[in-house]
Amino acid sequence: MPEQNRVPPRYTIRELPASERPRERLQHHGAHALSNSELLAIILRTGVGGESVLDMAKRLLVAYEGLGGLARASFGQLTQEHGLGVAKTAQLQAAFELGRRLLVVSPDERPQITSPADAANLLMPEMGLLEQEELRTVLLDTKHHVLDSPTVYKGNVNTSVIRVGELFREAVRVNCVALIVVHNHPSGDPTPSPDDVRVTEQIVQAGKLLDIEVLDHLIIGRQRYVSLKERGLGFS
Repeated sequence: MPEQNRVPPRYTIRELPASERPRERLQHHGAHALSNSELLAIILRTGVGGESVLDMAKRLLVAYEGLGGLARASFGQLTQEHGLGVAKTAQLQAAFELGRRLLVVSPDERPQITSPADAANLLMPEMGLLEQEELRTVLLDTKHHVLDSPTVYKGNVNTSVIRVGELFREAVRVNCVALIVVHNHPSGDPTPSPDDVRVTEQIVQAGKLLDIEVLDHLIIGRQRYVSLKERGLGFS
């Protein structure tokens, strides 16, 4: 069979080594060590029609542009997705609602960012494995607790693509006082490029105009990250 026509094999969760199964990873390393797709896979439990539950979780995250979009989807929307019936949709929405209620009851339980490492550890387990560039913002309240971490761009993150107004849209909507910009390098090397520095300068200046402090710009690689603030790049 020609190389370009080969269909990559699909594996069920049971076929994965025990150390790679989401439930076992959660048991041994804690929930914080799992990516969003792995956590969703645990909630959904089973795949359908030859699609593993992990592949289903990844497909849903792509279709709804991340966890936030999936959480905002209606019950009717979700039940139309392949593999999601009434029961799985109810499980998903119940999990999202518990998360919302926890934030209302205990806002101090939100992750607090006190250093670049805190922000990197929050997103690196997922963003370090992405095969394309993504730019996200970590939105913070007055005590630097995390309000949200929406995905702003997917694809090539450079000055010709980024619209600064788009980057701050969600920050303005939730009335956050500070944010951290985070994007990944799929190559695994988090070394900042000249474009990364130029983008950072634009974002910092826009934040000053909007009275939203840009605390840092992190670049995520494979188990490594770079803080442009620490290196004095893009921050005057």
